[in-house]
Order: sequence, then C-alpha cells, then structure tokens
Amino acid sequence: MNQEKLKQQLLEDKAELEKRVTTIHDHARKPLEADSSEQAAQLGNLEVVSALETEAVEEIAEIDAALQRIETGTYGTCTSCGESISEARLTARPASIECVDCAELSNN
Repeated sequence: MNQEKLKQQLLEDKAELEKRVTTIHDHARKPLEADSSEQAAQLGNLEVVSALETEAVEEIAEIDAALQRIETGTYGTCTSCGESISEARLTARPASIECVDCAELSNN
C-alpha cells in the first residue's frame, strides 16, 4: 500500500474541505435581505449550508485522525477487529477506520 500517496490524498481532501468551510463562513456573514420573503429563503439556505458545514467539519476530523494513524503506524488497521483494511477500501475512502466487514456490521 502506498501510504504516501494516500496521505497526499488526505491532505488534498482536507484542504478542499477547509476551503468549503471558509466559504460557508463567508456566506453566513452576509446580511439578510430587507424583503421578508427573501429573508425566509435565505434562512432556509442557511440551514442547508449549516448542515454542509457540520458534515465538512466531521470529515476534517476523520482526516486528521487518519493522518495521526499514519504518523503512529496504525493506519490501515481496522479499529474493530485489528485486521488490515484492504487497499481498495483505503483508496476509495482513505480515512476509513474499519475493514469492509466491520463497517457493514456497524451499519446494520
């Protein structure tokens, strides 16, 4: 497994998510329109944007944890069963903490 390539992907994903959070913060600072119907639409948009921000922050935390596992030498080991996480899974989702079998069990 090429951990350096996966680490680079994690760093790129993190940078993109941080950029998204910054954009969301900039958007949230804009004043509401004077028109009440326009304000209602803007508030609805803020709810969606807030949910996207929460999701991005959670993904950043997962990436930070994956980067820490790379540094400590535990990256690629399932946190549930202790077996290796397949390279295919890590390539598809570099921040994975569980092998496919354990992830499926967790989702049921």
